[in-house]
Amino acid sequence: MPTTRPIFPLGDTERPVPVWALRLARALPFVVLPHCLWRLPFAADFRMGMVDPAAPVAPWWTPFYVVGLSVLTELLALLTTGLVSGWGEVVPRRVPLLGGRRVAPLAAVVPAALGSLALVAMFDLYPLAWAGILPETGFSNGWWMALARVCITPAMLWGPIVLVLAWAYYRRRRPA
Repeated sequence: MPTTRPIFPLGDTERPVPVWALRLARALPFVVLPHCLWRLPFAADFRMGMVDPAAPVAPWWTPFYVVGLSVLTELLALLTTGLVSGWGEVVPRRVPLLGGRRVAPLAAVVPAALGSLALVAMFDLYPLAWAGILPETGFSNGWWMALARVCITPAMLWGPIVLVLAWAYYRRRRPA
């Protein structure tokens, strides 16, 4: 019986990828999924229980923006799998002009590290708002607030996960 290779196999690298890094990379798209799903009702101007009297009327392009942001979020989470895949070390041959070339380790580590720090800065301020230190958008009741926090909390792990995966990638790819 013939076996099929996945389009983006994980772990087919020069040096072995730690099992924990493979698991984190595979889990990351699912970690950010609740936040992406939480965002989608806003495309239809459904406020999910948020009470903001100063909120302006949503412009016509809001649905495209919200859906596009959710899709982009998932694509970036999937792109992180390059840190544990062979295509993160050697550009696949099917890519025009760059196919077959080795990826310089810092060409992957620097954007991943900067992106992860930006994610930490974006998402990890939520606990300060939840503790009352920073202002937080109000909700019509506690159930909406609980749903928001359950959906947003996993996204706070995105930045630290990418930072740890970038560190593991660098350790694996650095000169011996």
